[in-house]
Amino acid sequence: MTARIDATFARCRAEGRAALVTYVMAGDPDPETSLAVLKALPEAGADIVEFGLPFTDPMADGPAIQAAGLRALAAGQDLRKTLDLVARFREGNRDTPVVLMGYYNPIYVYGVTRFLDDALKAGIDGLIVVDLPPEEDDELCLPALAKGLAFIRLATPTTDAHRLPAVLKNTAGFVYYVSITGITGTATPDFGRVAEAVGRIRPHTDLPVVVGFGVKTGAHAAEIAHGADGVVVGSALVAALAGSLDPDNRATSGTVAAVGNLVRELAEGVRGAKSRG
Repeated sequence: MTARIDATFARCRAEGRAALVTYVMAGDPDPETSLAVLKALPEAGADIVEFGLPFTDPMADGPAIQAAGLRALAAGQDLRKTLDLVARFREGNRDTPVVLMGYYNPIYVYGVTRFLDDALKAGIDGLIVVDLPPEEDDELCLPALAKGLAFIRLATPTTDAHRLPAVLKNTAGFVYYVSITGITGTATPDFGRVAEAVGRIRPHTDLPVVVGFGVKTGAHAAEIAHGADGVVVGSALVAALAGSLDPDNRATSGTVAAVGNLVRELAEGVRGAKSRG
């Protein structure tokens, strides 16, 4: 079910390092540039790609990702077009796992069964749907698992020992630990506390534990990589893309390179850090 994801973490473990997981918004700032950025991520050193699904009310996302979603929506991006971009990516890349990350409303409107079938055809490996708690697993999580898609759950600093088993029960692929309380891209995590939190999660699951929210630089990525199985970077990459746009939010000749250069820095940080064990 999670063959590409499992193979990627196995390869990273064999190399003695954490995986680099990178997030960008689908359709930002336009579909063709978004596809070029998506292709550039693994070329620059990303091991797993999270592809954001634009939504009008992204409650867990900070200003950078909110703005990216608005740019994508203004360019006409929707769920169908996002799946199409992944399918086009798969024409040249059969190995890099792609995880679709977003909110349930667009999937609900699209239709769950139709969405899952089309996601599999497009080449998506997993889903992160941040507004569906374990109590709502019948809505999407269980149907996704039955179809062969990983459903990746988030644990947070407020996920206590009583809540953690429910969070992990139907999780597949990896566990995503949110390193800060609050929205994306707004604070730098306390790296010592993150390591402690990862240590608390490990006895409860055999899945890899990756850490995201607040990682902005290669040095940050290296700090996280010492104790986690993977490092997630999103807002910093989205901000790098935004900083390359012209005053009308159109792509420039430096847009893809702006993202790729930061991914290379992050990859160097992750690969230079000694992982646990």
